[in-house]
Parts: sequence; C-alpha cells; structure tokens
Amino acid sequence: MKKALKVEPIDNVAIILEDIKKGDSCSYGDNKQQITNHDISFGHKIALIDISPGEDIVKYGQIIGYATQPIKKGDWVHNHNIQSDRGRMKKERPLR
Repeated sequence: MKKALKVEPIDNVAIILEDIKKGDSCSYGDNKQQITNHDISFGHKIALIDISPGEDIVKYGQIIGYATQPIKKGDWVHNHNIQSDRGRMKKERPLR
C-alpha cells in the first residue's frame, strides 16, 4: 500500500509520499485508506473528500486555495482544478 500524509484533522487533501497509479490505495492518518482516481506523482495532493467549486482546499491546516471545478474524493488536486490564494489579497478572490 502506498502512503500519503495528512497533517491536520481539518485537511481535505493529503500529500502522496510515493508515485501512485489510478486504482491504487494509499493510507494516511489513523490507517484510513483512499483509492486514487488518477495517477499521482510524489509530492502532489489527493482529495480526501468531495470538494465543490468555490470550496477551500486545506493542506497542513491552512487554506491554500479553492476548487475551480468539482473535485471527487480520490482525485488528483493540482493547478488544473484549484486556484491558489497565495500572494493575492482576499478581495481579489472571485465571489463564491
């Protein structure tokens, strides 16, 4: 089984700790498991829950951005489906 890292209880994504293929399982936290919907490379994020457009993406207990499209549990989370808030003033964020 592949491993992933979830740091804080409020995180809705985990970090993949080794390359993983679509359909593989990864474990995180208290022996929780997640099946992947995509190939995901080391260091990238996997969704631990379904995330709707406009919802916050939380990693390491911090909001790192928001979903720009529906993200299903097990999906690869990256710049194709999220918008980062880093370096932006909150007022620049589109209304949700």
